[in-house]
Amino acid sequence: MRCALDRDIDQINVIPLVDVMLVLLVIILTTATFIVTGQVPVDLAEAKAANEPSHEDPILMTLTGDGRLYLGETPIALESLGETLSSYPKERLIVLRADRALVLETFVKVVDELKSQGFPHVSLEVERAESAS
Repeated sequence: MRCALDRDIDQINVIPLVDVMLVLLVIILTTATFIVTGQVPVDLAEAKAANEPSHEDPILMTLTGDGRLYLGETPIALESLGETLSSYPKERLIVLRADRALVLETFVKVVDELKSQGFPHVSLEVERAESAS
């Protein structure tokens, strides 16, 4: 009497392989958008008189709509901002990218903390509004 385990395997079940490949594809597609932008996603406010960016490398900080603060792409706490920025020269420009849905009080706290740490040059990054001409 032959058992089910004794029979020869004459075909390969590809369904688990397809499942694994689809999961990998989903992971790649969801992380690819973050990698392409290389920045924390923020919905910037618009301004008609926005200046063009300068050619020197500023310190880039991001403030998300839910109040999280990033230095580059590294999350930091507002309380440790002075300690984190102590290695940067005080004359260096700080560009703050703030989400348009952000509460103004949070933005003011961050700018106030930057000014109290001795950074006089703080700029707000905005998107240039399209003129309706």
